[in-house]
Amino acid sequence: MNDALLTELMAARQSRLASALVTVVTTRGSVPRGAGSKMLVYADGRTSGTVGGGKFESLVIADAQAQMRKKEPLLKIYHLHESSPESFGAICGGESTVYIEPQVLREAIFLIGAGHCAQAISKVALDCGLFVSVVDDRKDQLSAFPSQALVVSDIDPPNFIRDRHWQKDEALVIVSRHYEIDRDALAAALSVSGMGYIGMIGSVRKVQRVFDQLKESGVDEKKLRSVYAPIGLDVNADAPAEIAVSVIAEILAVLRKRSGKHLRDK
Repeated sequence: MNDALLTELMAARQSRLASALVTVVTTRGSVPRGAGSKMLVYADGRTSGTVGGGKFESLVIADAQAQMRKKEPLLKIYHLHESSPESFGAICGGESTVYIEPQVLREAIFLIGAGHCAQAISKVALDCGLFVSVVDDRKDQLSAFPSQALVVSDIDPPNFIRDRHWQKDEALVIVSRHYEIDRDALAAALSVSGMGYIGMIGSVRKVQRVFDQLKESGVDEKKLRSVYAPIGLDVNADAPAEIAVSVIAEILAVLRKRSGKHLRDK
């Protein structure tokens, strides 16, 4: 894979853009491109690189889009000659075996706040293989996060939330240093849609205060009932590490549509 395509693939994964890597594995006879040729296909049909162009490539793109939806790889022979009943009209005379590899991404969490709890949550999330992004204007706090976490300091939380195209496998975790930051972030979150989970840290009193202020500003009470606040499962968590475990367990249960019950009770 050339450096430019590798860089683009990594950028797509970091941005959580649905994509599939297409590779010509083997060829036989006359074909437009040889083994090892690669192409990156996005969910909307955009591509980088080429495996041959024409009708052949358009079929590969359609198959790549289908495999992205299925989240399953595919190894397929494309017949580029008239003698095969599976031919699509190509007259090159050969065959190309193509491997389509959807970039299946793990769930992601977006942390509003970079304090002790956020740091602990990010550690557990990264250990679980999740994508982690952190939004905070304190660069000194952001420096404490592992290099695998994407840190954002140049945009305030409400604008970050409103500007993002959210997906169902993404969780918004509001754990900032001040209830007003949390309140404004939550208001922004409830004004958009798409994320699979919204949670906010805080005592029952703090949560009620935020909810009351949002209701006074016109936020629908039904939307507030969808928020997981106080955040986490009830395990009497106290220390940041304990809070992190309870929060990640709750997020995974919600995003994966699991009950969170004791396995022994199943």
